[in-house]
Amino acid sequence: MRRFSLSLEQRRGIKGYAFISPFLIGFVMFFLYPFIHSVILSFHTVDIQRESGYGLIWEGLENYRYMFRVDPDYNRHLVASIQNMFLNVPIILIFSFFAATLLNQKFRGRTLARAILFLPVIISSGVVMRFQDDPNALRSLLEAGLSVDPSTGAQTGLRSFELSLLLNQMLPPEMTPYVSYITGAVDRIYDLVNASGVQILVFLAALQSIPPSMFEASYIEGATGWENFWKITFPMISSWFLVNTVYSIVDTFTAYSNPMMIKLQRVGLEQQQYGRASAMAWVYFAIIMLLMGIILKLMSKRVFYYE
Repeated sequence: MRRFSLSLEQRRGIKGYAFISPFLIGFVMFFLYPFIHSVILSFHTVDIQRESGYGLIWEGLENYRYMFRVDPDYNRHLVASIQNMFLNVPIILIFSFFAATLLNQKFRGRTLARAILFLPVIISSGVVMRFQDDPNALRSLLEAGLSVDPSTGAQTGLRSFELSLLLNQMLPPEMTPYVSYITGAVDRIYDLVNASGVQILVFLAALQSIPPSMFEASYIEGATGWENFWKITFPMISSWFLVNTVYSIVDTFTAYSNPMMIKLQRVGLEQQQYGRASAMAWVYFAIIMLLMGIILKLMSKRVFYYE
């Protein structure tokens, strides 16, 4: 009998489909029907009825017209969400990359330092998230870049406007926009560190996957550390920059503090306008996919894949 065999490419394809099969099964079983049903709801008004559950009233494109021409907050929140993405994602990527580079070095307490940098991700997913609706919670103080003296209750630390004055005195006037960008990052330092934990792990894994023989050969040839960074390290992990960019964009657009997410929750859950909330969510989703496609198209031209 003829022996059945698969090529290397086919075996890799089977392993790839096996790797994503849990997601595909979960999506089909739990998300596909709500996914399609939300599209249907976006063209209807949902009439809540106590006896029969709910009824659908056809509205056509009325929900889409309403959010752009009538709703006073949708366009403003949409622009704010896009602006926050362009402001936060570069800072998150830069911070997580340099943090991973430092954590990849050999020093005492390296394991503890890695745990500390990832700790905000674990904490924010647990009990601390309950304080998000409390304006007096500790998290609001951390977002402002401040600390509290437990004995006096006074706020201490370097405020963003003090940092802005200091940088404006040190830098020329044409650097003022960059000063505003830096001080804005200081104001959002808790959220930025909180959003960088996964990216740090990804970059750390990417740095450790670079073959040491490459650096050994380059040092023998007389290359400096700066040249190794731009000729070896950066190209070898460029594909992981793409992965972290996608993750950071999605994480920023779907964050709890994102104004559009708060708007969708208010319209859909509090006001129970499910049709309008579905239409808003689908337009938001389409804009995210469009922006992500453009960014990935531009970045993919610079990505180097090591075989």
